[in-house]
Amino acid sequence: MIAAIYARKSTEQIGVSEEDRSVTTQIKGCLEYAEKKGWHVAKEHIYSDDGISGAEFGKRRPGLIGLMNALKPEPPFHILIMSEESRLGRDRIKTEYHLQDIIEAGVRVFYYHSDHEARMDDATSSFMQSVKLYAAQVEREKAQQRVYDAMVRKAKAGHVTGGKVFGYDNLNIAGATPDLQGNLKRSHVELRINEAEADVVQKIFRLYVEGFGFTAIAKALNREGARCPRPRPLTKPHGWAASSVRQIILRRLYKGEQVWGATKKRAPSGVRKVRRRPEAEWIVIPMPQLQIVSPELWNRAQERWKHVRKMYLRATDGRLHGRPTNGHESPYLLTGFTACKTCTGSLCVQSERRRSNRVFYYACTTHCRRGAAACAEIMLAPMTALDQAVLTTIEQDVLQPAIISKAIQKALQQLRPQEDDPALRRQVLQTDLAKVEAALDRLAHAVAEGGRLATLLDGIKKHEDQRLRLCTELAMLDGLTNTPFDPARVEHELRSYLTDWPSLAQAHPAQARQILRKLLPNRMRVWREVRDGEKVYHFAGEAAVGRLFNGLVNIERFGVPNGI
Repeated sequence: MIAAIYARKSTEQIGVSEEDRSVTTQIKGCLEYAEKKGWHVAKEHIYSDDGISGAEFGKRRPGLIGLMNALKPEPPFHILIMSEESRLGRDRIKTEYHLQDIIEAGVRVFYYHSDHEARMDDATSSFMQSVKLYAAQVEREKAQQRVYDAMVRKAKAGHVTGGKVFGYDNLNIAGATPDLQGNLKRSHVELRINEAEADVVQKIFRLYVEGFGFTAIAKALNREGARCPRPRPLTKPHGWAASSVRQIILRRLYKGEQVWGATKKRAPSGVRKVRRRPEAEWIVIPMPQLQIVSPELWNRAQERWKHVRKMYLRATDGRLHGRPTNGHESPYLLTGFTACKTCTGSLCVQSERRRSNRVFYYACTTHCRRGAAACAEIMLAPMTALDQAVLTTIEQDVLQPAIISKAIQKALQQLRPQEDDPALRRQVLQTDLAKVEAALDRLAHAVAEGGRLATLLDGIKKHEDQRLRLCTELAMLDGLTNTPFDPARVEHELRSYLTDWPSLAQAHPAQARQILRKLLPNRMRVWREVRDGEKVYHFAGEAAVGRLFNGLVNIERFGVPNGI
């Protein structure tokens, strides 16, 4: 019998060796349990999620996603081993839904702590499983409350409850209890003013009060080589940016007030979702020993911020222009797929008006936002020329005839009607649809009875998505039975779309960006050279053909002349 393993730990264990991590311990326990039972564990089917809450499902749990994807079309293993029920999740409805999918795929689920099998083949076993999952969800909510109460106590005592703050050092305060080596264990962490960083904070406030904007202040500090916050992640460009200057201006700690609880990191269901709390719920602790700027300077900076914000909202009719909402693609083809070779920062789009036309360029974001001191490469690569050169290179060097033929054959296989009896497949789909409809009725009844609204609505959304998928497949099945499948016609249509791919991609950037997202696993590097007074742009990258087929193709092409 082939077995798979799934392990999960809610809290990320930083500074703990790999051998001592809870996830590693769980996997070891699963392996020992499998050996005792005489099962063979396939290494490629050991799945884990470290530092992820049991309330999280979806893209935040890559291990669980890999496990669920392995179930289709046929699971390559017969047994799934976990330490206990809560490792799969601590949300009763979502966990029960995933467990049902695993069992219905023909995989038996065992827990090595209790040495029993999870069963849902009758009403009694399903009820007992629901009770255990309910207990796991209750424990998660109690743990959340315990953590919240502990953080409130630390905040009110003036102790550090987060990471590092620019302008201060974190000082470990020893307690009275020694560890095994005889050293006193840390009691808590307090802030102490870092004089060198405090001077930079004071300078930021003075410049802002004098009328400088956030970007101008950032560029001035970078030119001077002033100390700056540590970038997160460390691969990001090092230096001041307008956003980090803005955070300095608005942080109340610099006037001697510690604020805790301004944001809530998780929804009531336990899913990570940052939202701002009402100001009445904030905990404000006076800490005059941590004051860096005078009350007068602070008040003048806040008055200017309110005035600038009011003028901005008046000029934009009350709209706050920022990042687009999720699900909206950039109107520019290569933003997000390109990076400056000098600083590894991303490229943004700049424009200027030339006569009656507006000309667009790709430029280094670090240079534009942080100044030449952070990155001397201004770039200004003509957008249309670079777009055309990249698309042409991909067409010639990546989308080769052999690859295109394999892609078309794969598409034909997916579009070709299955050899299974359509009537039997339709019967299975209709049965599954009836189950989903019944589940939706039960959830709607639970909402009417006053159940936990957030959890129930999430369950309704999941079942509605499943119903839409089933209805779509039924409609496709009906269409396939009524329309004969002509592979030659379909292949001709697919090839016709590829005759002028670069032009189509530039005309439809949103759809082209979806294709680039599949082809380019990493950002292309772009840089500029000046030859005899003429600018020449280079780009180099990797095409992940392995996402579609096996192999990796390197591309590097010269010749994006300035021409403007």
